[in-house]
Amino acid sequence: MTAESGPIRVLVVDDEPVALAAHADYVRRMDGFAVSAMAAGMGEALAALTAARSAGAPIQLVLLDLNLTDGHGLDLLRRVHGLGLAPDVVAISAVREIQVVRSAIAMGITAYLIKPFTFAAFREKLENYRDYAAVLADRSVTSQDAVDRALATLRPSGRLQLPKGLLAETLGAVADLLRAAASPLSATEAAGELAMSRVTARRYLEHLVETGSAVKAPRHGSPGRPELEYRWRGGR
Repeated sequence: MTAESGPIRVLVVDDEPVALAAHADYVRRMDGFAVSAMAAGMGEALAALTAARSAGAPIQLVLLDLNLTDGHGLDLLRRVHGLGLAPDVVAISAVREIQVVRSAIAMGITAYLIKPFTFAAFREKLENYRDYAAVLADRSVTSQDAVDRALATLRPSGRLQLPKGLLAETLGAVADLLRAAASPLSATEAAGELAMSRVTARRYLEHLVETGSAVKAPRHGSPGRPELEYRWRGGR
């Protein structure tokens, strides 16, 4: 990536319309980033990358879903490299097979984000990337210290800290349920689906709201005490 002034230009690639819109919205909520283009597959992604280069504003970062309807994300990377393009890439995928992860790393991805994920996890990856880009900005020649610092920003030693009593595995299950739901869920409904107490479900749902991954609203028309319902931000 060649560092330039202004926000980091991002191409978002995902063949699921809801996910594509949600990830682009996540980028827009981040300081220092701008969505240059959105693509629903390999063909659109290649067209966007080449058009941006021709316009003199090359894409600097690609958020790449690996499972595309018209090909695999790694195949797209091979074609991108073959065209002499060199954007940085954050892979976004539900694929957990270690061989795929290794192949992605071997092809130079900057980070690997496993679906489903919260906005907090997304924000951490992009903030790390932004720091990485800043360290190497405006350098035609670098130093060992700069390289070490840049790589360290991509692999911080700490992990996202959850509030006391919340488990990452359970949070992932709640996020997965909410994201896949066809309509907003109440804490009672989420608890029934995941075999947990309503109080526990509500704690995880509220955490997703606090981190920007979900939104809540009163459920109108329900008898008795008003009930809150939760939906994944961006409609999924």
